[in-house]
Amino acid sequence: MPSPKARSSAARSGSVPCAGGNGRYEFVSLSRTPPPHLLQRQGSDPTAARLRASESPSRRRGSGSSTSSTGGQQLPEEDCMKLNPSFIGIALSSLLAIDLWLSKRLGVCACEDASWGSVRPLMKLVEISGHGIPWLAGAVYCLYKSDSAAGQEVMLNLLMALVLDLVLVGMMKALVRRRRPAHNRMDMFATFSVDGYSFPSGHATRAAMCARFLLAHLVLAAPLRVLVLLWATFVGFSRVLLGRHHVTDVTFGFLMGYWQYNLVEMLWLSPVMLQSTIGQLQ
Repeated sequence: MPSPKARSSAARSGSVPCAGGNGRYEFVSLSRTPPPHLLQRQGSDPTAARLRASESPSRRRGSGSSTSSTGGQQLPEEDCMKLNPSFIGIALSSLLAIDLWLSKRLGVCACEDASWGSVRPLMKLVEISGHGIPWLAGAVYCLYKSDSAAGQEVMLNLLMALVLDLVLVGMMKALVRRRRPAHNRMDMFATFSVDGYSFPSGHATRAAMCARFLLAHLVLAAPLRVLVLLWATFVGFSRVLLGRHHVTDVTFGFLMGYWQYNLVEMLWLSPVMLQSTIGQLQ
C-alpha cells in the first residue's frame, strides 16, 4: 500500500493508479484518449471518450476564440472606411489644422490685450474701407453726379458688381456656414445675419474685384495703381490680423473676387442696352 506522502505527490503530479493495483502510477494526458483499462473501468467506449475529450473546455475556448477572430475580420464596409481613411481626407484634416493654427498665430490685433493691440483702431479703419456699405453709397453718388455717358456706364456696372458680390458671398456663407475664429470679437461695422459666418471673406472678394475693376476702367497713374493693389492686399490681410477670418477664408475670397470680375465683364451693361431693357419693361 503506497504511503500518504506518495499518494499526495501523485495527486499533485496528475497521475492515475493502474487498474491492476500493483502500486504503480501512470500519467494520463488530458488532451489524449485515456488508456483502455481506464475506459473499461469507467464503463464507456473509446468513441465516447474521444468525443468527450474533443468537447473539453480548452477546446471549446479555442473554438470560441477562433470564431471570434474569424468574425472580427469581417468588418462592415463603413467601419473599414473609418479604419482606412483616404489620402484626401487626411490631407484636408491636416490643412484644416494648419489653417486654424496659423490663423490664431496671426490674429495679433484680435483684442486690445494682444501683442499688436495698439494697432487695432487702424485695422478697423481698413476694415471700414473695404465694407460694402461705403462702396455702395459711393457708387450711387458717383452715378448720380456723373455728367458723361462713359462715367455713368462705369459707375452703373460698378454698382452692379457690388450687388452681385453681396449676393454671391451671402449665398456662399449660408451654404458653408463656417464659424468665425474663436478669438474674434463681434464688434464689426454694420453686420447682417450671414456675417456670423466666416467662409469666404466678403472684404477679400470685394477688394479683389474692385481692384481689378478700377485698374481696368479708370485711367490711373502708376503710383496710384500700386496703391490700389496694396490697399486690396492690406484689406485681406487685416481680416486675419483682426481675427475676423481664417487664412483660407481670405485666400478663397481673393480667388472668388478675381473670378467675379470676369463675370461682371460678361454681364457688362452699356447705356444702349440699359435703355432698351428699360423700354421693354415699360
